[in-house]
Amino acid sequence: MINLTPAATREVKRLKARFQDSAVGLRVGVQNSGCSGMSYTLNFDGETRPDDEVYEAEGIIVRVDADSLGHINGLTLDYSEDLMGGGFRFNNPQATHSCGCGNSFSTEQQAAQPQHA
Repeated sequence: MINLTPAATREVKRLKARFQDSAVGLRVGVQNSGCSGMSYTLNFDGETRPDDEVYEAEGIIVRVDADSLGHINGLTLDYSEDLMGGGFRFNNPQATHSCGCGNSFSTEQQAAQPQHA
């Protein structure tokens, strides 16, 4: 399950307003990158793939692929603005380590996966 705070919901709806297609939703995922091993991805997507988990949060369709879900299940997405500008913040109960920027993390699941040469 992926949760959005009221601030994140407002910002996602503001950004989503640029799209005409009502099927467009927020795709949340992870990719291998960043100083802690993985980083979060956010984009708008109108396609539901066969391995997606689909949630509805405050009228927003949220899609997460099965591989990413194991690393971010229970994630709360927030949005805040400060002197450096606005940005999404990730509160991930699966993260066992995060870097200072908060956008890169690692999990127990990641550490248990075999490393390929």
